[in-house]
Amino acid sequence: MDGREFKDITFGHVSNVAAAFASPKRLEIIDLLSQGEKDVDTLTKETGLNFANTSRHLQILKNAKIVLSKKEGVRVIYYLANDEVIKCWKNIQSLAEQSISELREVIKSFLNERNIFQPISIKELRSKIKNDDVTIIDVRPLREYLNGHLPGAVSIPLSELKNKIKNLPADKEIIAYCRGKYCVMAPEAANLLKKKGFKITILQDDINSWRFAGLEIEK
Repeated sequence: MDGREFKDITFGHVSNVAAAFASPKRLEIIDLLSQGEKDVDTLTKETGLNFANTSRHLQILKNAKIVLSKKEGVRVIYYLANDEVIKCWKNIQSLAEQSISELREVIKSFLNERNIFQPISIKELRSKIKNDDVTIIDVRPLREYLNGHLPGAVSIPLSELKNKIKNLPADKEIIAYCRGKYCVMAPEAANLLKKKGFKITILQDDINSWRFAGLEIEK
């Protein structure tokens, strides 16, 4: 094998992986699977795709070794191949936000419309936890909470929040978190609770950012 052939082969394999990321819906699927394994029906519902298109995107990701699958009875369960996929997805987000001012403005506008002007960082949240200043609510679906959650976080899925507002302490700041910066559940929860008079903000990161920072999660 000469140098030219070596380059053609290696760059070809890398481009196949990069191409698998080059779809908004496949990125959304990766984002969803970063919170835990899911079947095709769940991914179809959450992405707004039809079953056939969801399956097609999953097959592309599987061919690129980005996702893997297993059988549970008649169900096919998909999950990310490893943590490197999540880290790559987070790096793509960071690069896009640094490079594209329109993306930064969209994110800012979405949060401002919900009266969220400054999401807090992991470092800030840890300080608040140490001082016992906050109540943390995980507004993801229960199954994702059970896969792993922030220490001391209470599971209140967004769909159940209205019915459980009475259970929240009125004398503490509330921190809501969900799947990360492109997830809408925590901002929607914060918007609802602000209207009810609660002091609330959101965590700008997700459970994986917490984990990658070397911090323990609860299961």
